[in-house]
Amino acid sequence: MSFTLIEPATPRLHRSELAVPGTRTELFDKAAASAADIVFLDLEDAVAPDDKPQARRNVVQALNELDWGSKTTMVRINGLDTPYMYRDVIDVVEACPRLDMLLIPKVGTAADVYAVDMLVTQIEQAHGRAKRLGFEVLIETALGMAHVEAIAQASRRLEAMSFGVADYAASTRARTTVIGGVHPDSVVLSDPDAQGRRERFWTDPWHAAQTRMLVACRAYGLRPVDGPFGDFSDPEGFLAAARRAAVLGYEGKWAIHPSQVAMANEVFTPSEAEVTKARRIVEAMARAAREGRGAVSLDGRLIDIASIRMAEALLAKADAIARG
Repeated sequence: MSFTLIEPATPRLHRSELAVPGTRTELFDKAAASAADIVFLDLEDAVAPDDKPQARRNVVQALNELDWGSKTTMVRINGLDTPYMYRDVIDVVEACPRLDMLLIPKVGTAADVYAVDMLVTQIEQAHGRAKRLGFEVLIETALGMAHVEAIAQASRRLEAMSFGVADYAASTRARTTVIGGVHPDSVVLSDPDAQGRRERFWTDPWHAAQTRMLVACRAYGLRPVDGPFGDFSDPEGFLAAARRAAVLGYEGKWAIHPSQVAMANEVFTPSEAEVTKARRIVEAMARAAREGRGAVSLDGRLIDIASIRMAEALLAKADAIARG
C-alpha cells in the first residue's frame, strides 16, 4: 500500500438515487416512503426557470414537514453559472436542518466545489447548524471529466460523484439521442470467417468515461454512482446498464422513475451466493494465517490477501444493507 492514506467519505447506502422534481409535490410523500437509499429533490434540470422560486419553497417545506425516516435526503441545486444557485443554497441550507447532502451539477473544476463549500460553511457557522452537509457532484461535461481527479480532492465534504451521461454526451458531441443507452453504430466487427461472414459486437460508448470517473472516486475515497437511464419503459435496458456499472465497481445508479428503484437496489446488493463465497474466502484466509501461509487454494483457485480485501469490502456492504 502507498504511504499516502485517503480517508473514506462518510459511509452511506447508495444503491439507488431517486430523482424527484421540486415542482411535483404530489410525488414527495411517495419518495419519502420509497425503498430508495437516497432521494434528491431537484431544483435544476427538471424545473422550468419561472417555476424555480416555487420549487425551492416546495422543497424546503417537504424537508421540514415530511417523515423521511432514515433515508438520505439531498437537493440538486442549480449550476454556478446561473442566477439561481446562491438562493438555492442559502434558502435550503438555512431552513432545512434535516437535509443531508447537496448535489452540485455540471462541476467543471475544483474551484466550483470550493465556491459552494465556502458558502455552505458560512451558513453553518452563522446559524450554528449541527449537521455538516455532504456533497455529491455531477461529472457531466468534458471540462469536468478533464479535471475529475482534482475535483475529487476539492473538499472534505465530498462523498460521491455521479456520471451525468446526457449532458456529457452533449458536451462531447456524441452521436446519440438517448440517455444512458448504447448506439447501433458503436460496434466492432470480427474478422471474416471462411464464408466471409462477420459478427457484430455492440460496445458501450460510455465505458471509458465511466472508468475514468470511477478511478478518481475510488482513489480519493468517494462513492461512484451511475447516472440516469432515460427510457423507463425499458427495464431490461436499465438492468443491463446497471449491471455494466456494477461490474466496473460502481456503488449505485440513479432512478428517474420509481419503477427503477427496486432494480437498482437488486443489482447493487450483493447476492446470497456472493456473500457466502466472501465468507468462505475470509474463513479460508484465517486458517491460512493460523498455519503461517499467505495464500491458499479455494475451489481450485488461488486466493491471497487481495482476495480477502475484496471479500471484506463485499461483506461490509452486505452488513450495511442488512442494518438498513
